[in-house]
Amino acid sequence: MQDHGEPRSTPEHPSAPAQPEQPEPFAIAATASLNEARPLVLKYGDGFAVFDGNGDVRSAPGGAEGLYFRDTRHLSGFAMKIDGRRPILLSSSLRDDNATLTCDLTNPDLFDGEGKLTLAHDLIHVRRTRFLWKTACFERINIRNFDERPRRVEIEVDFVADFADLFEVRGFHRPHRGVLHPPRVEGASVVLSYTGLDRVLRSTSLHFDPAPASLGRARATYVRHLEAGQSASIFLEIQCRQDAAAGQAHRDYFIALRDARRELHASSSRAAAIATSNEIFNEAAGRSIADLYMLMTHLPEGPYPYAGIPWFSTVFGRDAIITALEMLWVDPAVARGVLRRLAATQATAIDDVSDAEPGKIVHEERHGEMADLGEVPFRRYYGSIDSTPLFVMLAGAYLDRTGDLETVRALWPNVLAALEWIVRYGDRDGDGFVEYARRTHEGLFNQGWKDSHDSISHADGSLARPPIALAEVQGYVYAAWRAAADIARRLGREAEAQDYDDKAAVIRERFDRQFFDEALGTYVLALDGDKRPCRVRSSNAGHALFTGIALPERAAAVVATLMDSSSFCGWGVRTLASTEARYNPMSYHNGSVWPHDNALIAAGFARYGFRHEAARVFEGLFRASTYVDLRRLPELLCGFPRKQGRGPTFYPVACAPQAWAAAAPLSLLQSCLGLTFDPAGPRITFTDPALPAFLDVVVLNGLKVAGAEADITLIRSDRRVVVDVLGRRGPVTVVTTT
Repeated sequence: MQDHGEPRSTPEHPSAPAQPEQPEPFAIAATASLNEARPLVLKYGDGFAVFDGNGDVRSAPGGAEGLYFRDTRHLSGFAMKIDGRRPILLSSSLRDDNATLTCDLTNPDLFDGEGKLTLAHDLIHVRRTRFLWKTACFERINIRNFDERPRRVEIEVDFVADFADLFEVRGFHRPHRGVLHPPRVEGASVVLSYTGLDRVLRSTSLHFDPAPASLGRARATYVRHLEAGQSASIFLEIQCRQDAAAGQAHRDYFIALRDARRELHASSSRAAAIATSNEIFNEAAGRSIADLYMLMTHLPEGPYPYAGIPWFSTVFGRDAIITALEMLWVDPAVARGVLRRLAATQATAIDDVSDAEPGKIVHEERHGEMADLGEVPFRRYYGSIDSTPLFVMLAGAYLDRTGDLETVRALWPNVLAALEWIVRYGDRDGDGFVEYARRTHEGLFNQGWKDSHDSISHADGSLARPPIALAEVQGYVYAAWRAAADIARRLGREAEAQDYDDKAAVIRERFDRQFFDEALGTYVLALDGDKRPCRVRSSNAGHALFTGIALPERAAAVVATLMDSSSFCGWGVRTLASTEARYNPMSYHNGSVWPHDNALIAAGFARYGFRHEAARVFEGLFRASTYVDLRRLPELLCGFPRKQGRGPTFYPVACAPQAWAAAAPLSLLQSCLGLTFDPAGPRITFTDPALPAFLDVVVLNGLKVAGAEADITLIRSDRRVVVDVLGRRGPVTVVTTT
């Protein structure tokens, strides 16, 4: 990579026209809804799978079903039949901890060639149990005859692999592809393979145990003669490989299942346990924890939450930082893993194609063929304006939570590089604000968390032209300087700490002067390339409360604006108020409701003492979760007004699970409880705790701080919340303040 031009150069000049109103070339095509058929997902490491209710993969245009490994679909078709017919679905479910997927099926009415009924429905039961472990998908197909007489049962398993890149599955057209090799049948196994244009051999090996009666290039057939009440099992192991090396030896299904569950339990047991008086919320909180640890990938630097399934199951900088912040009180080890990984991939030079600049934190990492070839710019892509200040924020928050000065000391050079990026590259035109403009037309046009092409606009609906200074990013920068000052003091660097505090104070004053709009009653969305304010009411203003950049005298007005019916729809705060020109409750960023966005807004409310308003946001999202399958909050919801007796409207291509959405209920609970930690005490503090209307009792077990633990109950008593310590392990103090 080479340095091109002066540090303050602006890649897209402010006088250049704004982006045409066309979707980004890498946007997710909405040709089919992920909600039409309930997708069932599994994940382990760099692999994930999306199945239908029967446990099949029946890929359709715009559909996400398949078995994926490192951004390549290794199975695009996978279906089981009974005597040539698709089974009838009885039920399908994920274990509460996401360890396994179980599908219960039965036979339909079966007829011979003359139309005579040969097998009445519901006599053959099939249970498919499946999980991911290492680089493989394991499955057990158990068949049982519930008829009163012996039955001959034929089981067929059809399979095919297109080895499509994830971006192809998302809708990106490729004029040229590599070579799809003929399937190879090797004993009880079939190997499907493809050599990409990047010269990488990708293969899918299906191993059957016992050996099928017949095995071809696309089908395995079993014939079982079952006595009345008798059962039989078939085991499959599907290995995904992306090089020429031999796959690992076939593993026993039950041993692999044991090891997978042990690892998942060991990972999730780090988290504090939550139990409440509301059983439905207990299910939602349990699902949040289960989803977070399913999405957690064990990288060399530590645990790292991949962003979401199906489209974002990889390293994202912004998503992981916010997820780590949301769950910091539950499991600070996640923040440590995120910080170390992002430090290891921090940019060290300018590269226009990847939007990289020295000190910048990565936005997205991809491992597929298209990324390797540069057909998409995301091999290691740095096109986010907020990941870098958020990185410094997380470093400070992690130190506050844990007192782990050793880890933060090791990260200090990366913190300094991030601060240097803020000063030298982030502020592109020297006006004191951090703004973005992509370096090439292949990069993302909008580079805040609202990164769709039409998400930043003026009051008349016209799109803002770059470089764009977002309101929330200035808050992140302010918080980054404050966090750096705190870290510097802990490292004995008082002079630097004072300089950082001074920088934060200047930014805060300048931000208030140029971003707060008295007529709007809130902060403007952004300043465009001509320094014109985008005078629209948006959820971004809530992040000014979250970061603390908002002056105390502004807080009440911002809270009132966000909780007005034009913004708060009953399920949560909309990304854009219904009064704005671009409002569309079905849009990605112009009127939808995002759980993580609301969690940060609620944290901002609580920071300025509006804890009951935070509880209202919490209540809205909780009520939404009661209408969602598995109590799993999706990436986003449509922003239609909440109506009595009706659930929310779902967004068609929202990812679920999504890490920062899964962590949102945890963050919301912390905000309502006013829960903070002081490792020097060690002390756990509840400041003016409030419980939402749906919770009367909350029990927190295994709250850890500085090697000590406490079990605590919080009980609603009239308008107060009483805190009771159930037990301590170590010298920890529990304090309640107002």
